[in-house]
Amino acid sequence: MIVGIGVDVVHVRRIEHWLSVPGLTERFFHPLELSTALSRGSSAALSLAARFAAKEALGKALGTGLMGIRLADIRVINNHNGQPGMELYGSALARFQASGAKTIHLSLTHERDNAIAMIVMEA
Repeated sequence: MIVGIGVDVVHVRRIEHWLSVPGLTERFFHPLELSTALSRGSSAALSLAARFAAKEALGKALGTGLMGIRLADIRVINNHNGQPGMELYGSALARFQASGAKTIHLSLTHERDNAIAMIVMEA
């Protein structure tokens, strides 16, 4: 049973700006998520934009937004085939468990200027 859906779009220039402000990205991204994206060199901002869109989409799928959730408690990962997924910690995990959902389905896409994420939460 589907218990929530969410979609979000992020303009890559927003993330490029964040990368120019020391310490700002650490507020929004899990340390491992950030290091993985930064290892991608010139495509780091595009990767982070997709990940930030996923976090926003999760808030929408939860139906509560992200208030009270530490964004670094949400980590977007990729499995061995490149399929995206999420690992939740602390405040994000507590909110997800309270929703009654058991599974998160995540889809990401991006092209030059924009990144989009869609989430379906299933019980």
